[in-house]
Amino acid sequence: MSSRFARRIVAGLLAALAAGAAWLSHEALSRAELVAPWASAIVYDRNGAFLTQIGETSKAAHGGYGYWPLAAIPQRVARATRALEDRRFYDHPGVDARALLRAAWRNLTSRGRREGASTIAMQVARMQTERPRTLAEKLMQAATAFAIVARHGHDATLAHYLRLAPYGLNGHGVGYAARFYFDRPVEDLSWAQAALLAAIPQSPGRMNITRASGLRLATARARHALARLEEEGALDAAQAALARVELDHMRPLDAKRRPETLHLALRYEALAREGLARPRADDDRRIQATIDMDVERDVLRLARRYLSNFRRRGARQVAVMVVERGTNAVIADVGSSDYSDPQAGAFDFTRVRRSPGSTLKPFIYALAFERGVLKTTDLVNDIPEGASGVSNADGLFLGPLTPRQALANSRNVPATNLLRRVGLEASFNFLRDLGLHDLETPAESFGISMAIGALPTRLEDVMRAYAALADDGLMRELAFTRDEARRPARRVLSLDSARLIASMLADPQARLPSFPRYGPLEYPFAVAVKTGTSQGYRDAWTIAFSHKFIVGVWLGRGDAGPMRAMTGVSSAARLAHAVLAKLHDAKPGDIAPETFAPPPDRIAIDLCRAGGAGDCAQTLREWVKPAEMRQAETLQLSPAQPPRMDDAPHSQTAGAAPLVIATPEHNTHIWRNPEQPARLNRLALKLAPSGAEAQIVWTIDGEPFATAQADETVFWPMTPGAHRIQARLALAPVASRAVKIVIE
Repeated sequence: MSSRFARRIVAGLLAALAAGAAWLSHEALSRAELVAPWASAIVYDRNGAFLTQIGETSKAAHGGYGYWPLAAIPQRVARATRALEDRRFYDHPGVDARALLRAAWRNLTSRGRREGASTIAMQVARMQTERPRTLAEKLMQAATAFAIVARHGHDATLAHYLRLAPYGLNGHGVGYAARFYFDRPVEDLSWAQAALLAAIPQSPGRMNITRASGLRLATARARHALARLEEEGALDAAQAALARVELDHMRPLDAKRRPETLHLALRYEALAREGLARPRADDDRRIQATIDMDVERDVLRLARRYLSNFRRRGARQVAVMVVERGTNAVIADVGSSDYSDPQAGAFDFTRVRRSPGSTLKPFIYALAFERGVLKTTDLVNDIPEGASGVSNADGLFLGPLTPRQALANSRNVPATNLLRRVGLEASFNFLRDLGLHDLETPAESFGISMAIGALPTRLEDVMRAYAALADDGLMRELAFTRDEARRPARRVLSLDSARLIASMLADPQARLPSFPRYGPLEYPFAVAVKTGTSQGYRDAWTIAFSHKFIVGVWLGRGDAGPMRAMTGVSSAARLAHAVLAKLHDAKPGDIAPETFAPPPDRIAIDLCRAGGAGDCAQTLREWVKPAEMRQAETLQLSPAQPPRMDDAPHSQTAGAAPLVIATPEHNTHIWRNPEQPARLNRLALKLAPSGAEAQIVWTIDGEPFATAQADETVFWPMTPGAHRIQARLALAPVASRAVKIVIE
């Protein structure tokens, strides 16, 4: 009975061992696939300076950076790694029995640091599936190492180790480490550099080669690798000596850090995950950005300086973008003054929708020119009559203006009236086509106020739209990387309209009187500039473009609270001016005799500026189509004296018919009927027939009231008191005799 029982015990043990071996074999084979985490990327600026690195953040991620695949095994790093980690790598099937016995004996017979016997294959098994380091797990790693080598071979196992191994600073893989530390392909590493990297995986935290203490430990181990390589004949005495000298002269490597403008790093992470920023190749995971980090730092410094000056007026945040004109390459991208700023610094205000103020006006004018609703020789009214409750920022009305003056002066009344003429739906859709919004709500939700800031948009969208304006009407996506695949450019404006609007925005004379000369809107080189201020001074904007760059600035508050009289021209324009001057390296007193290309197929004429005094000392250069010359002749500059608002008759331009007021008559007394509705208490203003086809400006007490054709009757709402009525030609020094009336 005892022998039978013993046999049963032995049989049971053998069965258990067989079952355990079968399970171990099955489990090892299931872990034998060579699996690597998502390969991260390193982003460099346009000049090759480190910008940021992009790691995987999913729940299934191993964490860290690197894991670059290798096109081929880099021999120097491979030999140095084998010399330190597994000298008999090609002589065993994944587990080195000799090394196991040697380590076991030394650990039993000596005290101190325990010796390990993990082979490269065993380390691959451990790095692929991180688990607690127990004896059972160690046995599983050994079994998995056998399975990995048996299935994939020694070379593939070694290559996979070089992809997974930790090389410090949370980085993995020798291809990544070579680029991160030495900025070169792993194949181009010297023997000293290869040995130094091979030393790090033993203790990546302690061997941090950006610190002096870590570099000392790593170089000591690297010398040990060089000695073994020389002993094996992998390099001769001269090569070994040269490598040791290089190690002796190494200094701690620069610790690469993300930029202060953390929003920029986050943008590139988002672009990479959206597939819009792609590495060069599978084994070269570099992304070359369009950003210039030197410019980025300069812009950040200027943004912080100007914001500090404006904080007393309630400003709390700033955003700036700089784009290269013609390519739409983003050179600088500052999303806030400081990501850690408690005043909403974590928001990237280049991507936050805010009220754009008047910055969309140029596109309303451009659409009007495109549709033939507006001509450069037309007059638009900046008067309270028909303004639908809209007022101007300065509370004034400038009367009849040319489109150039109305846009350059950023008058609200002409812009809203023009939007009404173009059409709410057409304007709303055009602004959507420009990428300024993606709303599906009815255009009536915003009404005519979308011309003056009611339609929220983002700084990056405004930059793209202005880039199309600067690029002769061609719309391109903003480019953040050099190798970015972008959609083809599409035309959103005609060459004629785009250049016409650019010329208006670049005309300092046309900005008078709203924006005085030689202020922040004027540059020593050609610049088209538009400012914007939202209701309640909640947002201040400026977009400016030169021949080389486009600069966009936003100032405001994260809580959308009001600032104190912070207009675009008094704040954002000053910062934009400083940025453009820095980009152009402009010095005080510099003057560049450059202009923007004029619209083709147009003729340049000089107009007497509306409201000018003297012998038309202030003129405007305008570009008209040949077909519009007949209308332009009534507006063209004449040597005659401009009209004075007094009682004396004035000389007429040669060839022009005299202006005579037929109604009302001079020195007339008129009584209003107080019981009559206000709409009926109006006085007809009419000229005597002259046969002229000219635009007339009617003035009441020296202030412009309305524009009309010479044969058109205008009705003025009567107000009590003595008044003086006069008619004059628009933009020409021709006026009627003033007619005095009294309203009782």
